Amino acid sequence: MSTENAIGYDEATVERLRADAAVIIARYPEPRSALLPLLHLVQSEDAYVSPAGIQFCADVLDLSKAEVSAVATFYSQYKRHPNGEYTVGVCTNTLCAVMGGDAIFEELSDHLGIDHDETTEDGAITLERVECNAACDYAPVMMVNWEFFDNQTPASAVETVDRLRAGEKVAPTRGASSVCSFKAMSRVLAGFSDGRADEGVGAGAATLAGLEVARENAWVAPGETAPTAKKPSTRTTKAKES
Repeated sequence: MSTENAIGYDEATVERLRADAAVIIARYPEPRSALLPLLHLVQSEDAYVSPAGIQFCADVLDLSKAEVSAVATFYSQYKRHPNGEYTVGVCTNTLCAVMGGDAIFEELSDHLGIDHDETTEDGAITLERVECNAACDYAPVMMVNWEFFDNQTPASAVETVDRLRAGEKVAPTRGASSVCSFKAMSRVLAGFSDGRADEGVGAGAATLAGLEVARENAWVAPGETAPTAKKPSTRTTKAKES
């Protein structure tokens, strides 16, 4: 007798997914509120939101497939066809584009032989143009499975994807000590920790520069108490003198 059920997954997979789904659903007062993380969960299984994944989410939340599909097709992080092991997203929004984001994307596209939302034949890389990655202080920025690669150039971007395709361990500029697979990251986005939240660098020097200057000068928001000012740095002193 076949172990395949009406959902499309075998019985062992359904049992495992249902156990994970129960953990996710328990976090919410209304079960249907768990749909977003559940879509990440099934994406961690298939590397995209498959028909089986849509049916599974519909079944466990008592929704129609149309209701699940309406959400899955709205957000760009949910893929509707098989994704590569690594999603390489190049920011081509205004600041990153001005700083070289467009040139980086074009170089990667030529090098990999693929365009936006396409995947290399070996299944390793899916290339995307993405809107702002909220890292303008490090423009131009590239992300690999949503880990930051700051201050990129066409050459550094090509080197990164070549190392990923070669199976090397690649460390992002900030965040975890290495880039995990698309499926593994999808499971993290579903709400299951991989134990690496405190690895690597968090906020870098460029992000903290304004905070440092504010502390040196005891600048505070209205109504707050000023902390003890630190000795001004050479940079701040010179700025005042000029």
